[in-house]
Amino acid sequence: MTRATLLLLAPLAFCLSAKGDGLEIREIFPPEAKHNHASCLVECPDGSLLIAWYRGSGERKADDVQIFGARLPEGADCWGPRFLLADTPGYPDCNPALFVPPDGSLWLFYPTILDHRWEGALLKYRVAKRSAGEGAPDWDRDGVLHVTPERFAEAYREAASEAEQRLREANPELVALMAERSEDELYQRLGWMPRVRPIVLPTGRWLLPLYSDTFSASIVALSDDRGESWRCGAPMIGFGNIQPSLVRRDDGTIVAFMRDNGPGKAICVSSSSDDGESWSPVTRSILPNPGAGVDAIRLRSGRWALAYNDLTDGRYSLAVALSDDEGTTWPVVRRIAFDPEQTQSFHYPSILQTRDGAIHVSFTHGGRPEGSTISHARMTEEWLRLGEEERPAP
Repeated sequence: MTRATLLLLAPLAFCLSAKGDGLEIREIFPPEAKHNHASCLVECPDGSLLIAWYRGSGERKADDVQIFGARLPEGADCWGPRFLLADTPGYPDCNPALFVPPDGSLWLFYPTILDHRWEGALLKYRVAKRSAGEGAPDWDRDGVLHVTPERFAEAYREAASEAEQRLREANPELVALMAERSEDELYQRLGWMPRVRPIVLPTGRWLLPLYSDTFSASIVALSDDRGESWRCGAPMIGFGNIQPSLVRRDDGTIVAFMRDNGPGKAICVSSSSDDGESWSPVTRSILPNPGAGVDAIRLRSGRWALAYNDLTDGRYSLAVALSDDEGTTWPVVRRIAFDPEQTQSFHYPSILQTRDGAIHVSFTHGGRPEGSTISHARMTEEWLRLGEEERPAP
């Protein structure tokens, strides 16, 4: 086990860091009884970091769930105080995704859960002219982002006919229910949620990755006018592929890495060669996944980095993998958090490389008697490339 992992397993004081050789981890706030989950990191034009997550008595069934944020000024050792980013009184607000486009503005995408089921998620957004500053941003406008998939029922039927038999038969009642719902416009248009940041293509197109627990499927919303209007690419339907994270190859191919919410227990993959308009059939990779979120980015070096739970049976280990061939293989894997007692959880990572070259990962840290928090890990690419000093067996 690495020195840094050992330090993480010790209790951390608020605003103090656990440090290893090339890895530093801090809690953004002390652990508490409230449920804190699903963080998303962005870098602002002034070099500061901004993070968002949701906090409340639970998740979709708790009406006190709100979106919170915090800032880490450039060069600072401690995160600033928490502040409210979004709250729909009497409804849970979940799964925030932050976005700082090239103009330096700030976008917040999040779902409000209308009926205490993920199927009733209504996708919303808020926009501020400036992302940098202190405390909560001054929002200039907000609204609902209507998701309107095209030919969704046809796409579902086609995916079902082509799916491996083991996927179709893993839960035939659920597959039949989803087939019925795929014909219903309300189910098609509600339930879409964000998880990770959008990406910007060289053409200027914005790609916002979304997913639906109604269908255990994903879709990408496309905007060619900087968020003024949106439409959808073809859905990715693979019976469990949710929460896509997008990375672009040198040849323009966009690869989606997705959580496996089905029977496969491996990270799901799909790709697009036409800027998100259409997507290849969903396949399972060789990378394990216990049904937990993943996030991937392209580093300045050209390597790709993927943050994920490197297990099939739990969330007590969080790792970052590196690829030298644009996501084809992942020969380097290094754990940044691991609990040999298998009681703590480190999951739902958000990964980011800042202008100074540092790699940052925020994640939910739960499974402790004192409650949950959001933790922030800062590491170097050199540290990651050293690989595991001693890798415990899953």
